[in-house]
This record gives sequence, structure tokens and C-alpha cells, in this order.
Amino acid sequence: MEQVITAMADALFITSKIGKIKKVNHAAQQLFGFSEEELINQPISLIIDDNQVLIPAIHQHSSFPKIFQNFEVVCRTKTREKRLIAFSCSVIPKKIKGLEDIVYIGRDITAWQHREQRTSTQYAITRILSESQSVKQVIPQILQSICQNLEWDLGELWTPNQYIGTSVQGDTINAVLRCVEIWSSRVISVREFKAITWQTTYTFGVGLPGRIWIRRLPLWIQDITEDRDTRRSQPAAEAGLHAAFGFPILDDSEILGVMVFFSRDVQPKDKDLLQMVGSIGSQIGQFIKRKQAENALVESEERYRDFFENANDLIQSINVSGRFLYVNRAWRETLGYSETEIANMTVFDIIHPDFKQECLQRFSRVLSGENFGQVKAAFVTKDGQTIFLEGNINCKFVEGHPVATRGIFRNVTQPLAAEEALPHQQEETERLLLNILPVAISKPLKEEPANIADDFANVTVLFADIVGFTEIAASLSAIHLVNLLNPIFSTFDRLAKRYSLERIKTISDAYMVVGGLPTRRPDHAQAIAQMALQMQTAIALFNTENNQNFSIRIGIHSGTVVAEVIDLNNFTYDLWGDTANISSCMESQGIAGKIQVTEDTYKCLSDEFLFEKRGEIEVQGIGKMTTYLLIGQN
Repeated sequence: MEQVITAMADALFITSKIGKIKKVNHAAQQLFGFSEEELINQPISLIIDDNQVLIPAIHQHSSFPKIFQNFEVVCRTKTREKRLIAFSCSVIPKKIKGLEDIVYIGRDITAWQHREQRTSTQYAITRILSESQSVKQVIPQILQSICQNLEWDLGELWTPNQYIGTSVQGDTINAVLRCVEIWSSRVISVREFKAITWQTTYTFGVGLPGRIWIRRLPLWIQDITEDRDTRRSQPAAEAGLHAAFGFPILDDSEILGVMVFFSRDVQPKDKDLLQMVGSIGSQIGQFIKRKQAENALVESEERYRDFFENANDLIQSINVSGRFLYVNRAWRETLGYSETEIANMTVFDIIHPDFKQECLQRFSRVLSGENFGQVKAAFVTKDGQTIFLEGNINCKFVEGHPVATRGIFRNVTQPLAAEEALPHQQEETERLLLNILPVAISKPLKEEPANIADDFANVTVLFADIVGFTEIAASLSAIHLVNLLNPIFSTFDRLAKRYSLERIKTISDAYMVVGGLPTRRPDHAQAIAQMALQMQTAIALFNTENNQNFSIRIGIHSGTVVAEVIDLNNFTYDLWGDTANISSCMESQGIAGKIQVTEDTYKCLSDEFLFEKRGEIEVQGIGKMTTYLLIGQN
């Protein structure tokens, strides 16, 4: 029996009923690190953390076989390392009741426990990473999960940034590591240790976090209180923390952060655990990078969506069936359809009937991969209006198959309407230009906009003025005055057109007209004379119809002038030379109700018209001139 006990691989203890050790085998001494002399006569509590679970059951022999078969108990070695032992216990009966011995046969299942813990930890981390939506959400859960599954008491995250996953600004060599997240078990009191940790910073290579950062490998410390970290060793000892390990959060060659964990127990280096947490660090790094990419994609999509939503162009995306996948704000506002309506219709429902066949053919060709430049289309708005569009469309392919078309259009309805109205506007412009300038002047002016001037040797110029207009104007309002002058000058314009004469300008109540330009004509003086006589008749008729007493004074002279467009912006056409000045003097120095002409004009008209000689008058700047009064036509 002694040989059997000695050869047993399982630890064996025989104790008295009250738990005093009476016998141990060699396996028990090796497992717990005590010699036989150190164990004999010592209470079983020397190795069992809480023997109060076992001892009271000794008095219930009937329950012993059932309760204490492979009962798992946390034990301590001589160096206070934890061991999980599966005990089977039985009672050795004695003749004298109360003197029974208890046999403990224990098997070390610590390694099995650690494997189970590592497996559950790995599974928990994978589940957390698969279910979490953000980095800030996942880190506290990971710290808690590792601590609880591996039975460690405190976990930390260290980064050189405000939070993990953000880029390090500036020189990384001179950056410092800060603790940005802590999780701790409620069974420990680490308030002071946490306070110091929040205030502590490490440069790369200093402290456990700094050494892990530099090495980029997991690191184990059996007892942190004996470490050379002067800043946190003493606070850790006061908090009852001892063993520590940490690992980097890596994505390929980039390190994103460091996780560090503490235990109240002194624990030897666990290579399998370090290998596992190294793998976890890579998992976390990949998760962070993936979330960064997703966030960057979301931000990019938001920027594009914001750009699309605020663009003035109409932007749409439709699937291969023509149903709308997306339209921007400008599209909705221009066409007037609600989002609900858009979701229940196709693009073909709003294409104008005149464009539908062409658009269907183009849509089919785009899906086949054909590229188009500028395309035109017409859509019908919700209220029945036709909107003309111009823009570009293209097709998105996935694995060689078309999935959607995208179009960006400009609303060209108003430009098209303006283009259609352009010929009419050009005609109107020409008509207005002809009202301002003679045909012979306006036509070359349209072809080449430049100052136009020409000499005319034989023309006749007429100036007319309403006598006493200044006094009349003083007694009338501006509107009333315009209403009086407008019919008079309109009649004069009709007379000028009848006799093919060119009105040069009107200034207040003065009216200037010329014959013989820009189209030269031999009867320029006769036409002016006829118009002058008709102007007198028109004034007399106006007075009769409007109960007025207007009198017109007219002056005429024939000679040479220079005609010129002097203002291209306002199309001002004027005459230059003595002929224009003399005709103006004939008017200003004439007689109310009379037509005064110079001798040059008289000579041109004397055979056809009746005159009365007035005699010589003094003309300022010229001297004495013989003048005549035009009476009528022979």
C-alpha cells in the first residue's frame, strides 16, 4: 500500500476529522511545494483557500460520496500561487466514533481551467467584436471580458492619442502614452491606484505600457511590486495587485494601443496566455482599422451626399428596371414629387411622351456599356409642366453586370425658351433700332459696331420749336406736359415718314428733321418744305381739337453737313456743320407761326413754292443774311 501511495500521480492527504494533516504522498509535496515535514500536523487550510466548505460535511457521512466526488477547490502553493484542484474525499471509519480519518485525493486541473478560460475569452472577444458598432463601445467590453473570463482584477488601455484609432499628431518618438480606459472588479479597492494611473504618462519604452509599445510583443510581470516602475509599483502594492501582463493592439506593422491587466495573485509567466492575447490584439487592431475604414467611407458618403443634396444640378440614380434609387433635393424641388411618390414610380413615368422612345433606346444602350456625351431629355413635373434637361449619364457595373445608371442634369428650360424667343427679340431690336437710326446707318452698325460718319453736300435741315413753351411748361405738371407734346411729335414723326425724311432728334419742345441723308435725293428741299407746311396745318388742327393756342416757329436751310453716330451705347445720331447751325438760327430768329428759310433754300424752291421776302437779318456768328418766309405751294 505504501508503494502504491508513493507511486500515485494524484496528490494524497490523510487528515484527522478536524483537518490536521497526518500523511501526504510525494505527488502532493511536488504539487504544493512543501516538504513532508512542513505539512505533517499542519491544518489542511495551509493549502486550501477555504477548507470550511469541506470540514462541516465530515459530520454528514451519508452525503460524502455524493457531494465530494471531483469537488473543485482553489488551493495555494508554498509560493502562494493558485491551483485549481479536483478533490475526491472519503472517510476511513474507526472503532471509536469521532476518531475517523479523511482521505483527500486531488488532481491538478489548473491547466485545464486555463484552457477553458482562454477558449471562453477568445469566444467572448470574437462575439464582442462582431456585435459592436464603434471602437469606443468595444474597448470597455473587451477589458471587462478579459478580466472576468481569465479571473484578473483590473484592465487598462494606453494610447498616445485622445482615444484609440485616432492618428498620432506630431513626432511619435516624443509622444507620451496615457491611460484612456480602465475596468476593475468590485472585489478590489483600487481608487488610489486609478487616480495615480489617470495622472501618469509614459514615454515609449518606459513602464509596462511603454515597453510593450517598443517591443510590439506581449509582456508578463510576475509581481509588479518588484518591477522597476517607480511611479506605479508602490500604489499597486498598496492596492494588493501583483501579477501583470499586457499586449499590443496591432494591425500589420502599425501599433494602435496597449492593453495591460493586473491580478491580486503572484502568477508565473503563462506563455499560452501571452500567445492568445497577442492574437486578440491583432483581432482588435483589425476591428479598429475596419471601423476606421467604415467611418471614413460613411464620412465620404456623407460629404458626397451633402454635396449632391446642395447641388443646383438635378442628380438621380436608377436601377436597371428604371426605379429610382436616389434623387437629390434640386431634383425633388424642380419636379415637385414627394419621396413617397418617387419610391413608387419609374423614370419612364415622368419622361415626356415626345422623348420617351428616344430615352428608352438610350437607356438600353447605356446598360450595354455605351458612353454618351451630352444628352437631352424632357420630364413632366407633378403639376404637368415640361422641364427640359441636359447632362450626362453613365452606368455602374458589378462583376460585369449593370446595376444602376447615374445622371447629372441641368435645367435648360429657360435657356431653351430664350433661344426660341431670340429671333423675335432680334426683330424687335431691329425695329427699335430703325426707330432711332436711319436704315442706312443701322444696318452697317449691326454688322460692325463702330462710329459711323459721312459727309453730305446737298441736304436740307428743318428746326421747329413751340413758341412760349417755357411759360406753358411752368403752368403744367410734367405728366400733363408729356401728354400734350406726345401727339404733336407723333404727328411730326408720321409726316417725316410720309415724306421719307429722317428725324434727327427732339430736345424738349424742339424738333429736328433732315432731307437728303443718309440716302441722297435731289428733292430734299421740296420734301422738307412740304413737311413744314403740313406741320403748320397739324398744329392748327391740334389747337382746335385740344382747345389750345400753340404756335410753331420753323427754320430751314440747305447746304452741307456731317452726319455721325456719336454714342454706340445709346445710339445717338447727330448732324454737324454750319448748315445745321444756320437752320437752328432760322428757327430761333424766326416769326411765330411762320416758316423762315435762307436764300440757299429759297433758290431750290422758288419755282414750286410761294415766298414772301423778309429781308436781311443779323445772324450771330455769320453776319447779315437775306431770308424768306415760306407761304405755300404753287
